[in-house]
Amino acid sequence: MVELYGKTLSRRQVSERSGMLSQFAGVRLMTLGDGVERGIRMLEFRTGSGLRFTALVDRALDIADCDFKGQAIGWHSPSGFRNPGLHDYEGEGGLAWARSFSGLLVTCGLDHILGREEVPADSYSYPGKKTVTHSLHGRVGTIPARLTGYGETWDGDRCVLWAEGIVQQSAVFGEDLHLLRRIEADVGGNEIRLSDRVVNHGFNRTPHMYFYHVNVSHPLLDEGSRYLAPIRDVVWAGHDGERYQAQKVGYRTMPAPRLGFSEQVWQHEMAADANGEVPVAVVNDHLGLGFEVVTRKDQLPCAYQWQNFQAGQYAMGIEPSTHHVLGNLAARERDEMIWLEHGDSRSYDAVFRVLDDAGAIAAAEARIASIATQPQQDYPAPSGNFPGLADRA
Repeated sequence: MVELYGKTLSRRQVSERSGMLSQFAGVRLMTLGDGVERGIRMLEFRTGSGLRFTALVDRALDIADCDFKGQAIGWHSPSGFRNPGLHDYEGEGGLAWARSFSGLLVTCGLDHILGREEVPADSYSYPGKKTVTHSLHGRVGTIPARLTGYGETWDGDRCVLWAEGIVQQSAVFGEDLHLLRRIEADVGGNEIRLSDRVVNHGFNRTPHMYFYHVNVSHPLLDEGSRYLAPIRDVVWAGHDGERYQAQKVGYRTMPAPRLGFSEQVWQHEMAADANGEVPVAVVNDHLGLGFEVVTRKDQLPCAYQWQNFQAGQYAMGIEPSTHHVLGNLAARERDEMIWLEHGDSRSYDAVFRVLDDAGAIAAAEARIASIATQPQQDYPAPSGNFPGLADRA
């Protein structure tokens, strides 16, 4: 059954009340037409519950806008949703990625996820290519998808909005990795479901790294908003604790926008529930609004928290990852790199859920606390203990 406007309706009853489902909900393909966004194909999802989000077909089917009943959840950076044709991956010393960084979801990978690094290229068997130089967060987020389908599917009295596409990150004498992405949302529902599969389409043994850069902003993010996570250990912080304390911003409670704020990054070791799931949430108690990201520990065993509270760039990131913040070379040295032979694949599942009132927030907070109790101090001392990942499932 479909929950719409306080009523539980069958498929027939929904049809009786409209000429087309698009009156209430649906998926619509459109093309942006101006400025740096010009030419980008975009799918707009409306579930009928008040949840609206967009997926940028020409940017890896990443999620751009996200709002609930007119309240923004997803982040819009100053860069805008830039057409990938304008992107210079190698530019600015490997930091040009920041000129295309915006949206609720920015996917990082497929063979590199962190800062600029030069790594061996011997697996590609090309004498003229000794190394590969990677820029910040990898290439995949600015590669257009081949849209293979979208629409609405009824299963009895349940209706699912969906889209699918393939993103190819490929080079001669290099990687040939394909991301197969499916996005789903139920009519009447408050959640987005993401199902990804990364496949080595090529015949060279190829490294694979992956993470989701999930970025929330105002009004969900505001002074007093809280970060909730089943943290078993705080592993790492991007700068020494004195710098974080000097900014008077810990990991638990968010400040208002600041002038001259210097970004903060943490890596947390998360615990999983009995089903292997890791829920992390940002909640705004004043608004009665929250946003929860649920991933699987066996797929994305590491987790970062990104705090960028600069005025004009105000955002916080929830970042589940395949690897530690130590980087590409460290993953190889620690025997933790994922190597994909021809036809090998890795699957990733995520749920992005709106918590739409105080009751939903309280239930999510209780569920997270039942898995692990996060540190109560704002500036927990990092342990430096990076658990081994070589025995991942």
